[in-house]
Order: sequence, then structure tokens, then C-alpha cells
Amino acid sequence: MGHITSRSHYDNLIARLNRFPQGAPPSETLYKLLSVLFSEQEAQFVSLLPVQAFTVQTASKRSGKSVAECEEILDGLASRAILLDWEKEGEKFYILPPPMAGWIEFSMMRIREDIDQHSLGQLLYQYMNVEEDFVRNLFFGSDTKIVRAFVNEESLNENILEIMDYERASHVIDSAEHIGIGVCYCRHKMEHVGKDCDAPKEICMTFGNVADSLIRAGYARRVEKEECRDLLEVAYSHNLVQIGENNQQGVSFICNCCGCCCEALLAAKKFGTTATIATTNFLPEVDHDLCTQCSLCVSSCPMDALSFIDGKLTLDVDMCLGCGVCVRNCSFDALKLVQKEARTITPVSSAHRIVMMAIDKGMLGQLMYDNASLASHRFLASVVNVILSLPPAKQLLANKQIRSKYVAKLLEKNLD
Repeated sequence: MGHITSRSHYDNLIARLNRFPQGAPPSETLYKLLSVLFSEQEAQFVSLLPVQAFTVQTASKRSGKSVAECEEILDGLASRAILLDWEKEGEKFYILPPPMAGWIEFSMMRIREDIDQHSLGQLLYQYMNVEEDFVRNLFFGSDTKIVRAFVNEESLNENILEIMDYERASHVIDSAEHIGIGVCYCRHKMEHVGKDCDAPKEICMTFGNVADSLIRAGYARRVEKEECRDLLEVAYSHNLVQIGENNQQGVSFICNCCGCCCEALLAAKKFGTTATIATTNFLPEVDHDLCTQCSLCVSSCPMDALSFIDGKLTLDVDMCLGCGVCVRNCSFDALKLVQKEARTITPVSSAHRIVMMAIDKGMLGQLMYDNASLASHRFLASVVNVILSLPPAKQLLANKQIRSKYVAKLLEKNLD
């Protein structure tokens, strides 16, 4: 385990992490965790990096290092899945993903020998599962959730008329340009504290540029769509719930989660689903005349949302994800999925979700004006487009946080 000799470098890194809506509250465990993953020099260097995607030239200006030196450091960090990298129109870009879902998960998505993963797993368990500050910061403080549940497609019936493509994990798989499979971070972490279950581990799905970056770094295995669909069936057969990025377009990951190891599901059990995860647009409905009280649905529910009360199968709606695992396990047609009266709103893109979270947390100004430098015109335009799509109350809140005459004029025109 790394030894911290200059804590200020890690203080700077933590400050940088917390300029993003998905941050990492300081604790002694976090300092130890960061010292395993970052050298002091890397911590100081990463603390200077922009919140948005950037080029090596930008990193050179921020750090004062030469382009060649920055490229070596950036490529080294990308090779360890600390940064993600990709090329667009012949130019290479990098980004520091948030801790979760991001470089914390990536650190345990393969079996590796360059660090002490046993110690890292124990530190992560302490920070994530024992201490509560990180989980509270991750899931609370915003009406917009980081992750959402996908419906178990085999549980759908002919009466379900309104299922959007983005609600299907199979659609995410079929539309992905790159697909990578890695080790499940949650079950791998739990293995190092003796608490993992027997659900399959090599089943974590990543997509698009995130998958391509992780594949090139050796943190995920490239697969074709057919194999990924087969793995989805494996997940279904183990009663795993698909929890993915909470946006309609460009979903970068889908985890196949168990109720005993998964960070998000454990938090949902502790704090309630509405506080932690965007649920599906469905709920199971019970036909008591057909129910034989076999209890298979009760034992298979990852959220313990079903139980027998006075001899009747009863659903705790506040704990239900609407995933349909219970329906799939009922052999007597006593359960079926029905649509909720009000649909769950899913952000269009990751940028849309991040802007909404930043508004809720009072961080939009920090997100837009990184290190007192005006964001790029393209990024500014994307933020403004998101703001203009929000309800009037949210628009006014966003305008207050930005304090931009340009945005104020656009909002004033939009509200007239």
C-alpha cells in the first residue's frame, strides 16, 4: 500500500474530484485509497486537469509540463483506467471519469498484479459499505439519479404496449459500436472481505468509447453483440438486475447486479429506491387467486420487496425496482408487470443528466467555469440547450448559479 508523504497533493486531487457533481467526500480511508491508485506526482498532475474532455495541449498549459511529458503521463494513466481516452477526427482526447461509475470501479474490473488488490478491496469496502458519506453524496442531493434499473425483458407480456427502446438492455447492446466485458467490481470487492456470492463475476458490460478505452487498456474483453446478448441471458438466469447509466442515449455501462453485493442495490435497501435509483416504468401486480405461496418470487427479489402478510403476497412499492425478476420466477402466472400511471423521466444524454445534477447540487457554475476559464463554446451551447429544456423553476435556479448575461438573455426570451 502506498505511503503518503505529501498529503497536500492528495488534498488537491480530492478538491478536483469534488468540482464534479459525482465527487468523493474526504476521509482517512479515501487518502489511503488514493495513495494506492495514484502516486503523489500523479495526484498533483490530475488535480490540474479540466472537468471536461481535454487534449494533451490543454494538459500541458494547465500543468506547465511539456506536451511530450504530458502525453507520457496521460497515456500511462489511461493504461491503468484512471483516465479514458479516444480519438475524434484525428485528435486524441482524455477525460477523468467520476469515481463512481468510473475509475474506482475500473480498478477492480480485472484481476491485476501491479497493485495489492486485496488491500484495495478492503479499503473500498470500508469507504463504500462501512462509511456512509460517499454513498450519501453519490445518491442524495439531486432529484436526478446516476443509475436506473432496466426491465427484465422476459417478464414483459403482450399487455405492455409502451416500452421504449432505451428501456431495453438488449437495445443498448444491439446499438453499441464497441462492447467490453469486465469483472464485476462489486462482487470482486466483496470477495476480498469474504462476502461475495456465487453469481458470475465476468459479466460487467461497457459500451461505446468507454468500452473501447477499457479494452485497449486491458480492463475489459472485447465481445460481439451475440456474446453480450448471451451474457444477458446468463444474468437473467441468475436473477441479476440490470442497472445502467441513467440516460436514454449513449449508455456507457450496464451492471448485472445482485442484492447482496451491489453498491446501488445495498444503498437502495438502506435508504429506499426513490432516493438512490431511477426505477423502471413497471410494477408487478399479484393475482391472489393464482398464487400458490411457493415463495419463489419472494426469495428471488433482489430488493426484498415481496413478503407474505396474513397469508397474502404483498408488495412494498417503495422498495420495488420494477425489474420483473419476480415475474420471471413465477410459474403460475400469479404475477405480471403493469405500467405505472406516471412515467419515470430519463435524461436524454449523460451531459443532460450531469447538468441537471449540477443544478440540483448548486454546482452548475463550477461545472461550466472550470479554473476560472470560460468553457468551450460547444460545451456552453450544450449546457444552455439542457437548461432551456427544463421547467421554468429549474431554469431560474440554473441562471442564478451561472450568473451569465448570455444565458440570462436566452432564458428571458424562452420564458416570455
